Amino acid sequence: MFKRTVTSLALAAAIVSSPAVLAEGGKRAMIAPDLYSFVVDHDGDKVEVKRAQSPDNRIHELYSTTFRGMPQPIHPFEPHDVETIGEREFVQYMIESQTNEDVLVVDTRTEGWHYRLTIPGSINIPYTVMDEAESAADTLEELGAEKKGDSWDFSKAKTVAMFCNGYWCGQTPRLVRELLKAGYPDTNMKYYRGGMQAWTSLGLTTVGEAAE
Repeated sequence: MFKRTVTSLALAAAIVSSPAVLAEGGKRAMIAPDLYSFVVDHDGDKVEVKRAQSPDNRIHELYSTTFRGMPQPIHPFEPHDVETIGEREFVQYMIESQTNEDVLVVDTRTEGWHYRLTIPGSINIPYTVMDEAESAADTLEELGAEKKGDSWDFSKAKTVAMFCNGYWCGQTPRLVRELLKAGYPDTNMKYYRGGMQAWTSLGLTTVGEAAE
């Protein structure tokens, strides 16, 4: 999968780092050494994802306070092999998801939070969906599982990069644990632990009603 991802990332980098796209002069806040920005589809609109370039930019007010819950462990799902990823790995999945329908970027927060402020290109699968049998079944099907008799076939399960509010937020961990209980492959789930707190702290593009 990452061979395809690297190819996609290199292509995106080649596009956005061309002289026609980048302005002359000045030090740039980069996403990666060769990646200034990339474009994703969000609810039918094309959104350029990049870091804020103004030295005066500040973290979004929704995530400016530090009095939060206890931080999640780096590897909260052991012995399951769910990978914890950072921004640069997460961005690779964002790019990959634009051309590979078997890769999804998922906001696990409740619907109100998702529409208030989220990461471009994400879809909303609230962490509570596994609480009811009907919504759990719908979710598993959306993620590529197939119902066969009384069991689920996960041979076509999608790769899912999930996030919630931040290092301290338990919403993604809860959804991951419920998916594991249902039999979802651990290696197909990626946990962006920093979530919205880390994303906004880097000045990366957000969308939603509260986007600045």
